Amino acid sequence: MAREGSTGPNGAAVAVVIAAKNEADRIGSTVVAAHTLPGVDLVMVVDDGSTDRTTDLALEAGARVLRHARNRGKGAAMETGAEGVRLTEEREAAEGAVRPPRHLLFLDADLGETAKDAAPLVEPVLAGTADMTIALFPATRLRLGGHGFVVRLAREGVRRSTGWEPEQPLNGQRCVTRAAFEAALPLAPGFGVETGLTIDVLHGGFRVVEVEVPLEHRATGTDLRAQLHRAHQFVDVARALSVRELGPALRRTWRGVTAGDHADGRATRRKTGHITRKNRQE
Repeated sequence: MAREGSTGPNGAAVAVVIAAKNEADRIGSTVVAAHTLPGVDLVMVVDDGSTDRTTDLALEAGARVLRHARNRGKGAAMETGAEGVRLTEEREAAEGAVRPPRHLLFLDADLGETAKDAAPLVEPVLAGTADMTIALFPATRLRLGGHGFVVRLAREGVRRSTGWEPEQPLNGQRCVTRAAFEAALPLAPGFGVETGLTIDVLHGGFRVVEVEVPLEHRATGTDLRAQLHRAHQFVDVARALSVRELGPALRRTWRGVTAGDHADGRATRRKTGHITRKNRQE
């Protein structure tokens, strides 16, 4: 349960949403640690098509679990988790427990016991000074040095779209108000979800800050599987960016086309009216 006095100024608590696939080795410790965070009174795990004991171990650790029968990707799992939180709140309201919508804290399933150190992400949202926080992992900052090609793609894409340049645009550890999250729906699919979420939240006029937290999840290796993972990331991020860049361009084009249609229509109406009057004169 949430620690006393740890909810936000409007009384909102925090729900942790964890997307997990085949994380039986760490999901239990991640859930237990997440329960200790300020404001947290609900941990929702979305088992995204696991073939191991992820669901069983998450339940044993005290999480509520929703399960995808097949792997649907991170974006879909995050949406499922948020919807699970909403339905939980509906049931609570029906039972007489009316409360503000919970903020959402998204954590990776492989954080293990270090998830307890995510408190700096929660605090600005609970205090009302930020609408979304994004984690900065100190060790990742030293290791990447800004040279990861997928990171560069996402960083530049966010900067080009919003004018703000995040340091770790792909970091999935985020706390977000419900209003900011819902303004960004539907989420970008797959590994493009973080990039799309940042752009959409900023476009919605919400406040986004990066916060350094002493977290570090399982590092991606350098073998063929890891390289394929990065290639998949690159494609998903590129897709999320193209949709968000193409959308405004299409809207501008549509406005131009419809403006032309309106002008043509006015000209046609004027011409038709003139002919009608001429016919009347004749």
